[in-house]
Order: sequence, then C-alpha cells, then structure tokens
Amino acid sequence: MSIIRQPFRYRNDGAVFWIIGINIVIFMAMYFLGRNFRELMTAFLAMIPQKVLHGWIWTFVTYMFVHDGFSHIFFNMFALFIFGVPVERQMGSREFLLFYFVTGTLAGIFSFFVYVFTGAYWVALVGASGAIFAVELAYAVFFPDSIIYIWGILPLRAPVMVLGFTALELIFSFTARNSGVAHFTHLAGFAFAWIYFLVRFGVNPWRRLFRR
Repeated sequence: MSIIRQPFRYRNDGAVFWIIGINIVIFMAMYFLGRNFRELMTAFLAMIPQKVLHGWIWTFVTYMFVHDGFSHIFFNMFALFIFGVPVERQMGSREFLLFYFVTGTLAGIFSFFVYVFTGAYWVALVGASGAIFAVELAYAVFFPDSIIYIWGILPLRAPVMVLGFTALELIFSFTARNSGVAHFTHLAGFAFAWIYFLVRFGVNPWRRLFRR
C-alpha cells in the first residue's frame, strides 16, 4: 500500500471541539484585550501576501484561527460543528486533522497567488472558511443522502447543497470582488478537498455524490 494512502489507526478524540475551542479563545483574547492587541494579533496571524513574501509562511496556517467579528466566527464555528463532527466520526481524528489543515493551508496558498497576481499585496486573509468548505464537501461525500435545511427551512440533499454553494462562490468570485469575502478561498477549499479524496482515499467524489 502506498504511503500516501496508508490509513491512521482510528481514534475519535473530538478534534473538532479542540479546533472550535482554540478559535474561540483567540477571538475572545483579540476582542477583549483591547484594540492594540487585536491589531497586533491580526498582523501576526493573518495571511498578508506582502509579509509572506518576506518569510511569514506560518500565516498559511494561522490565518484559519483569526476571525473578523462575531458573526464571522459564529457561522464558521457553527458550520464546523454541524458538518465537522460527523466527518471526524467517519474519518477518525488524525485523518480529520490532516484533511482540515492540508485543505485549509492549500486554500491559503492558492489565495496568496491570487492576491499577488491581482496586486492585492496588503489584503489580510482571515477565517477558517476554506477548510470548512472542504469539510462540507467531505460531509456530502460521506453522507450523500443527508438532508440539510438551509436557514432551517429549505431542505436540500447534501450534494445539491455543495454544488449550489460552489456555483454561488464561483459567481461571487467575479461579481463581488470588493465584498471583503474571500470567495476564491472558499472555492479552493472545495477543490483541494476533491483532490484529497482522489489522492488520499482513491475515491472519486462525483461518483459518491451522485451514486455513479
């Protein structure tokens, strides 16, 4: 068996709750220890292309733990809880952590190149959305018959939800560039999750999503 597909010994240690907890602690520290501390932490942890060009490569990971406001962290952590818990239960904690950080980091790297190409050297990329969009794809692949209620009202099968979100992000990437939302990062999360399933598991997500 290829080392790339060598499975981890299964354990479920509640990694999702640790990730959520770390995000909340960082958020609370940034927003309750004063504006100067918040600006310092954002400058040190956010992925800012100009700083990456000067060696701040750790921000490809740390940007996932910084959130811009209460609604930002609330919806990200809520989505991580809803989709991440069953995905971790399916994958096991070690595999889930590898999946989460690989897809999130690659989404950050992809965003870096997009920003550099477009001349946005001082844009600060923050938030776990890239990794969370990857987790949402994983949820749809593992549970294709699951029904998700959008806004608690509209029932959609998980694969339809994923394709719908992908289509919206693709549209917004070209029509809402100045919205402050990193739509390309979200798309990258989907894309790298797709590649992860192909490379790591030898699974074609399309066939799992649509039973082909």
